[in-house]
Order: sequence, then C-alpha cells, then structure tokens
Amino acid sequence: MRFDAKGRMVREGGDPKKVEDYVGYGATILAAADGVVVAAEDDLPNQVPGVLPDPATITIANIDGNHVVLDHGGGVFTFYAHMQPGSVRVEPGQQVEAGDELGLLGNTGNTSAPHLHFHAMTGSSPIASDGIPYTFDVFGLAGKIDETGLDRALAGGAVEMAKENPVQLDGALPLDMSLVEFK
Repeated sequence: MRFDAKGRMVREGGDPKKVEDYVGYGATILAAADGVVVAAEDDLPNQVPGVLPDPATITIANIDGNHVVLDHGGGVFTFYAHMQPGSVRVEPGQQVEAGDELGLLGNTGNTSAPHLHFHAMTGSSPIASDGIPYTFDVFGLAGKIDETGLDRALAGGAVEMAKENPVQLDGALPLDMSLVEFK
C-alpha cells in the first residue's frame, strides 16, 4: 500500500470509497527480474474500496484480480496481483527484463484497497505453489504501522511517518506492517 508524505493512503479531500482517490492507484508495476510471462489477466473490474468483496463472488478464477506471473527460470516465479483493469502491458510468452512495466496498480480481486500483492513462488500457480523467500537489494525502513493506524489510513486519515531519514537496509525483506521507501 502506498502512503503520501503526510501519511495518507487517500488523497487529501478524497473519498475512501473511490478507488481513484488512493495515492497508489495507477502506480506503475515493474518486473522484479528478467523472465517470461506465463500468465496474465486484464479484464476484471475494480472493487469498491473499504470492504472486502462479497465472498460469494470470489472464485479461484478471480481471487487474484488482474495479475501477471513471471517465470525467472530455476523454479522461481513471481506474482503481481490486483492490477487496474485494462492496464496489463504483457502477455503470455513475452520476455521481460527487470524494470519493464507490467501494468498499473488497481483494486481487483479479493482486496479492500489498492495495493500490490507480490510474492515469489515455486510454480506458476499463485494458489497451488509454495512461497519462497526473497530480499530487496535496497530499501529504506521508515518505521512501522499498527492495525489502528492502518484502519485510520483506510478511512481517509493519516498515520505518523518517520521524522528522520529512513534507515537503509541492503539484501533484506521488510517485516509485516513496515513503512518502507523504495528508490
């Protein structure tokens, strides 16, 4: 989930029920590494933010929303989910390089707010594969958020952001509820 410099997920004066008012909505999603596209979905609608969709409407076919799966070789695949409808820029069989645009951040599938669901896995199925550990080359650790702060941000409020420069970490993975800055 993306926050602005003032700790908001929803633009100042925006409506938490309008997907386009989230600061992260429409952000470019980039390939983490070179690979081949093995799956891509692009025609599912955005969900209304603020609540999860009716469970009766979620199926194996639409739980991930619009998404891309890349095969990096050696049994390593990556998964990018909840993309904006009509934004996926790649198709199965296409070769991509690290940093290539895959699509735009949306709110499709089983989600209550725009965010990127990313994970590395052992196979091409996001549901039937085992997750595998990965690290980021570098990121800044700006702090942590708790459930209360997240709820406040989802309702259109703000969370307290780090006052000083984020601590740079190399070859690590942020823990759950970490506030990070990527360059």
